[in-house]
Amino acid sequence: MRWLVLPLVLLVAVLPAAWHGTLFSALTACVVASGLCLLWWRTHPRAVALAGGALWLAGAALAGHGWFPDLAFVIMALLSTVAALGFHSRWAGLFLAGYLIALFAVLHLVGGETNPVPLIIFGVPGFLAATVLRLRREAAEQLADRGRELEEERELFADLALRHERARIAAELHDIIGHAISVMIIQAAAGQRLADRDPAAAKQAFAWIAESARQGRDDLRRLVDLLGGTSVDSPDLALIDEVVTRAARSGLDVSCRFEGTRDGVPAPLAHLAFRVVQESLTNALRYAPGAAVRVAVSGSDRLLRVRVENEPARTDRPALPGTGRGLTGLRERIQQEGGQLTAGPTEAGGWAVGAVIGRAGRG
Repeated sequence: MRWLVLPLVLLVAVLPAAWHGTLFSALTACVVASGLCLLWWRTHPRAVALAGGALWLAGAALAGHGWFPDLAFVIMALLSTVAALGFHSRWAGLFLAGYLIALFAVLHLVGGETNPVPLIIFGVPGFLAATVLRLRREAAEQLADRGRELEEERELFADLALRHERARIAAELHDIIGHAISVMIIQAAAGQRLADRDPAAAKQAFAWIAESARQGRDDLRRLVDLLGGTSVDSPDLALIDEVVTRAARSGLDVSCRFEGTRDGVPAPLAHLAFRVVQESLTNALRYAPGAAVRVAVSGSDRLLRVRVENEPARTDRPALPGTGRGLTGLRERIQQEGGQLTAGPTEAGGWAVGAVIGRAGRG
């Protein structure tokens, strides 16, 4: 709209001054300069309001009791509008009030003007309209900024959710593959030792290897189905019975005791309890071969307590190092459910894993 400023100044200041014969007067110069300041209303609205207002006041003061172009009040109205656009509400209001008071004082002292109504009519409506426009623009900018912030937060949450899901999948794969492979390696080593002197026992060891492989395959299939959105059976505490039974058939001296209720336990709590027992049995196979393992599970539908304790190793440990992520990953998952996991050596030289899963106040 800058191209409208020159025709406007020509219409409201230059032509009336030329008609009146005061084209080259200081009054006309001030009014024209005041109007030309509007050329920069977009880029420097505050400077335009201050400089243009001062020049307009100077022109009004120079007019005195003489002639002053009435159409120049249009420039005053536009300057009030620019002030509302450039200043925030409080400063814009102070500017307009001070500007009108100063203008009325100048016109009163110099020209004897006693009626402030024309000043209010030309100054206030444009100011109010521009104030509404500025507030709307600021609200739009705030909404745009908030939209960008929400988009950044959405991307951040999406990235965190992706990392969390990857970590969960990695933990599940570790539990499934780690347990199955540990059992197969230990049984394979036993089968090799027994192949010559006890073929029947070696055959049984290889049968246990095949069973562990099938179980690992089934667990992987359930995981793939779950990730693919296929409905799978919700886990319960019967999984602990299964993993303990398989471990006992593979030669591990293990027993399990349940206390409290086994019905109505939420699937996430039952699944974590199963993983604690599975990981503990895997570690017992790796680091305490031949040792007796005792599993105890107690609790209710709100809180589960799991303890797995093994005695010291009775034979040499197999060359079967772990990843070091099993108990760490379990501890993180249990903490997300409001519980805690502890692990450490016992006084008898063995190892114990204890877990409290869930929240006592869970409804």
